[in-house]
Amino acid sequence: MIRLSSKAALLIVDVQIDFCPGGNLAVNRGDSIIPAINSISRKFTCVVATQDWHPADHISFASNHIGKKPFDRVIVNGIEQVLWPDHCVQGTDGAEFHPALDTRNVRLILRKGTNPELDSYSAFFENDRKTSTGLEYYLKGLGYGEVFLCGLATDVCVYYTALDALRLGFKTFLVEDASMGVDVPSGNVERTKKDMVEKGVVITSSCELE
Repeated sequence: MIRLSSKAALLIVDVQIDFCPGGNLAVNRGDSIIPAINSISRKFTCVVATQDWHPADHISFASNHIGKKPFDRVIVNGIEQVLWPDHCVQGTDGAEFHPALDTRNVRLILRKGTNPELDSYSAFFENDRKTSTGLEYYLKGLGYGEVFLCGLATDVCVYYTALDALRLGFKTFLVEDASMGVDVPSGNVERTKKDMVEKGVVITSSCELE
């Protein structure tokens, strides 16, 4: 069991309609993790929820690249970019939190990916690895030194958030049953979890938090 300290914050990553079944960029069974997230969110004094919040002309959308299709890779401003179907467009239903997600204990909503020229996987930095979202200073300013991660997707935004959390000095946990991965290519979830553990992330489950 892990007894949660007063310095522990929960980061709920991108539990949005477009990333759940029926959405434009759905994670298979992505909505199945919501009960586990709801069961632990009330145990934390600080809960942060992130939202992808893209403008319609976002550089990551395949529709904005002539002759390209979703999941192609291109170089944009010197950064390799995976092209995605249009998703989480600002102000659309797909960008909203899944209606089953209990957000009553959410203290901060952090919207990322708002720059049309730059994607943002991590909750801490945009994909240029230099532009900060401000989350580091928010958490450290309030005295939080531990982060527990959950949400979508384990092998993309949760993964990059975890690595940045470690790099910034946070003790970092992955709540495994409250996270779900894309697993493309096959085996990617296990690969990223292995990498997280090797770098210092502690993997736990919702039933182990008290």
